[in-house]
This record gives sequence, structure tokens and C-alpha cells, in this order.
Amino acid sequence: MAVRPFPALVTSALALALTALPLAGTASARPASSSCSARAIEAADPDGPDVAALCAALKGLPDRDATSALIRVGGKGSWHGAAGVRDIRSGAPALEDARFRAGSTTKIVTAAIVLQLAAEGRISLDGTMQHYLPGLLTDDFAPVTVRQLLNFTSGLQPGASLGDDVDTGYAHRFETLSPREVVAASVAKGPDPEHAPGEFQRYGNIHYTVLGLLIEKVTGDTYAHQAAVRIFRPLGMRHTSFPAGPDPRIHGPHNRGYDWIDGRLVDVTEWNMSDRFAAGDLISTTADMERLLVALFRGRVVPEPQLREMFTVPDVEGATMGAALERFELNGQVVWGKTGSRPGYHTVVAATRDLSRTVVYSVASTDAKGDGLAIAQRFAFPAFNR
Repeated sequence: MAVRPFPALVTSALALALTALPLAGTASARPASSSCSARAIEAADPDGPDVAALCAALKGLPDRDATSALIRVGGKGSWHGAAGVRDIRSGAPALEDARFRAGSTTKIVTAAIVLQLAAEGRISLDGTMQHYLPGLLTDDFAPVTVRQLLNFTSGLQPGASLGDDVDTGYAHRFETLSPREVVAASVAKGPDPEHAPGEFQRYGNIHYTVLGLLIEKVTGDTYAHQAAVRIFRPLGMRHTSFPAGPDPRIHGPHNRGYDWIDGRLVDVTEWNMSDRFAAGDLISTTADMERLLVALFRGRVVPEPQLREMFTVPDVEGATMGAALERFELNGQVVWGKTGSRPGYHTVVAATRDLSRTVVYSVASTDAKGDGLAIAQRFAFPAFNR
């Protein structure tokens, strides 16, 4: 990974653009005059989110770590704010209703569809891939169940990739790698040599790529259409969709995404994400993702008892995730959530189980595939300060 210097080493055109960013004061002034005004901070509900800390996170954007940030907090007291710029060339204020690449938060959608199919009796969580997708795995593999894919204990090894990081992937950003090719590369590596299915939790896209194929096989429909008719349309998520195949664009209003590559701040907004498929190809907005989060936790997306799978961590050493959701403890509170990262965009959705606090953000991080914890600590953790 290349060292990511600040604008002093950026090429002259981009350096001028970054130097001009203070002229985009309206972007930083907007939250200061509304959700981050002195009056708004003083009037914040003491039982609500820590508005002062959230505003401090937004202060100074754009900076070396992010060009924009959109945050929505709900539960006991609601708050939302935005800061930064839509793009570094114009310095126009960031769009609060912008669409963005939601990365691995896509897995929440995938898990929800699989659990719906289980509730409908169309699949069994204890059923195997060898049964539902015959020929996908070789005879070298022990039975791999649907539940083990959902909770990342399948023992499948990572599949094919067009680049393990932004620096190497950038040159391949308009190439296409099909889900079948991704899975074939995983199968060619053989099963995990150290752990049988169900014995060890290892997070990775491969589990949910296979689940996407399962959804298509069982329904006889495309994964994207199933997501639309089962989740997006019923919940009114009007600005959420998947790209049409290898389409590298984000359609509709959006803030540009950037990343440091070889010492230059590069626009990485256009990128073919079709290889991420059911594991990370989603495009959405913070309002739509908040809608999904609340409906899911309230049992409006997945019925009981299947919903419990999302909040059940397998009994294996070091495990932290159920079906798509990860368990955290922040300031004595148990929080369930999911992160997502794609070049130029970092996403978080998280909530307490009783929805007393929820947070969704999209940050146009200049190192979105890097230290996600640092981004979450800055923009999400303050929502759970109290």
C-alpha cells in the first residue's frame, strides 16, 4: 500500500483544487448554521445523541481523511448532519441525500432474503450447498450449510479478486469478474486446511457470493430483482438499487469518492463492482439504510424465529458475527451493526437491539479500504456516547 501524503505531494492540478477547498466554506458552514449551530447543540436532548461530539467529527471537512460525511442518528432523539464537498474541483457543498456505494452492508440485504426464503420453507438453514447448488463445490468439501455461510463459518477460502487493495485494483476498475468466477477460484483452493465447516469464523465476501447464487437458484430470478421486490419496494427504499451488471457509475445525485494512489488524490467514483455481487454491490442513501435498519430490527423484514439468526453469534472461539450483523460493546451498550467499504466510500449501519439508538453514515473516505475502525470511531461512536 502506498504511503498517503497530504496535498504537498499531490500533482499541481489536484493540489490547487485542494488548496481551494476552504473557498467551499458553505459546505462546512451548513451544519454550523443548522444541526451543528450553537443553539442546536445547546438544545440537544440530554437523553439523545452527543450532538457536540458528532459536530466535532464533521468539523474541518474536507480534510486529508475524508472529503465529505453524511450522518443520521435515531432512537431517543434524532439528529442528522452533513459536511464537506460534493467534489474537490468545484468545492460545492456535499449533498446530504447523496447516493453512495454501501459496500458490505449489502450483506444485510442478502441475509434478509435468505432468511425470508427459510421462513417460506423454500430452503432449510441446515440444508447444504451440495444439495441446493450441486456441482458448485468439489468432492473435497465437507457439507457446507446455509447457516454456516450466513455466519461466516463455511470454511470456504477467499475467491478471485481484481485487486486486494485500491492501489492495485484501480487499473482493473472497468473489468468484469463474474460471481461464478469468484467462487470457482475459491473452490480451486480447496477447503480450509485447518478448520472444518462450523469450527471457525472467518469474515469474507465469498460466503455471501455463494448465498447470492443460492438465492438465484431457489427463486429462478436475479438477485437484484429479488432484493427490489422483497425489500426495497416494500420498505419504500426508492433510492436504493444495484448497478446494471458492470455499469461503473452511480446514477442520481452523489458525492464523488477519492483515494490516495501513488501519492495522488484520485477520483475513484466510477468503478465496476459486479464481482462484489451479493456481498457488496449495493448503492443507497443514509435515509434508505436507516429505513432498512429500523424495519429489520422491528421484525418487518425477517420474521421470528429466523430473525434471531442475525443476532446469534456461533459458539466458536473468537466469533463476533451472526448472520451479517456484528456484535459490539460501546460504553456499556451492546450494539449490532455492519460496516461497508468500497473505494472512496465507507459506510456504517448500527443500532442497539431495542432501537434506542441508531446510526447510519456514509463517509467519502480517502482511505476507505484502510483503517475502518478509525473512521467509525470518529463518525459513528459519538452516537453511543450516552
